[in-house]
Amino acid sequence: MTAASFLPWQQETASAWLAGRERFAHAWLVHGMAGIGKLQFASAAAASLLCESPRQHLACGECPACTWVASGNHPDLRRIRPEAIAVLEGANATEGAEEAEPASGAAAKRAPSKEIRIDQIRALESWFNTATHRGGWRVALLYPAQALNVISANALLKVLEEPPPHTVFLLVADAPDRLLPTLVSRCRRLPLPAPGAQESLQWLQEQGVSQAQDWLAAAGGAPLAAVRLAQDGDQACPAWLSQLVGPMAQGQAPDIGALAEGLEKSAPAEWIDALQRLYADLILAGVGAPVRYFPSLAKPVGQAAARANAVRLAEGARWLTQQRRLATHPLNAKLFAHATLQRMVLSCQG
Repeated sequence: MTAASFLPWQQETASAWLAGRERFAHAWLVHGMAGIGKLQFASAAAASLLCESPRQHLACGECPACTWVASGNHPDLRRIRPEAIAVLEGANATEGAEEAEPASGAAAKRAPSKEIRIDQIRALESWFNTATHRGGWRVALLYPAQALNVISANALLKVLEEPPPHTVFLLVADAPDRLLPTLVSRCRRLPLPAPGAQESLQWLQEQGVSQAQDWLAAAGGAPLAAVRLAQDGDQACPAWLSQLVGPMAQGQAPDIGALAEGLEKSAPAEWIDALQRLYADLILAGVGAPVRYFPSLAKPVGQAAARANAVRLAEGARWLTQQRRLATHPLNAKLFAHATLQRMVLSCQG
């Protein structure tokens, strides 16, 4: 393994920020648009704070501390995240915490939690009460911060009100307004800007992403999100979107039954996300602005937007946001897709 490093567009921000490590706040909220590398920034920041021979304030990658971070065994680093994310990463939800007793019965069969639970915060108490292993910083990396439930957020708030010595908390979040306001008030905010288009495209090409411009557009300008989309999909603009928008551009009704049947085998979260991006393009086109997500559909999207009622479009977009919350529920997939597409078409009618 190798320690996380800062992405090219993060280097300048990281160097300037870490230059003040001697006067560091005890808690930082690293936030910004989804898919720009906030977690990678925070992971690289943790490695830099723990590094014993930093170079220009960044981790050297060679000292014992960097070696331990790279192997996931540094005693002064904890990662706190939901069980579901830890499973995907192949680790425990709280790295370095003592192993819990094996669960039995129903507890052993429960699905991994998608929330950061209070026992994960409490598990840090013994860690706080011991001296740091190398006499330097202790770093708690918590992500995504919006996965804190009310109880665990309040438990963390109590910790931050009387922070343990030599400890830095790095909280990673897409949107601070989704967090407990009192928790946000206890953190210094570090907003990370999205990289420019040219820098993103160059990086995507270096990652071997073909048709990088289309994938970057589909991801709304977020390069890491573009990589994930390119890995999961065949084309940046799904064919079914063209089949949906094309007829509407001509004032005709698309074949919702066939489209719903095609989406039945796809994860609802995926096609709902695509529809949300399409709605954004329709609303932009409706006010004469360039589309953002699907430039290859700019012409039919513009024609469909010209036929639509702006108020109904906005209402449809809000309704779809509500449906997004149902995406992981065990619904009838085909019926769910059919109802959603039907509502979409109705909202686009004049």
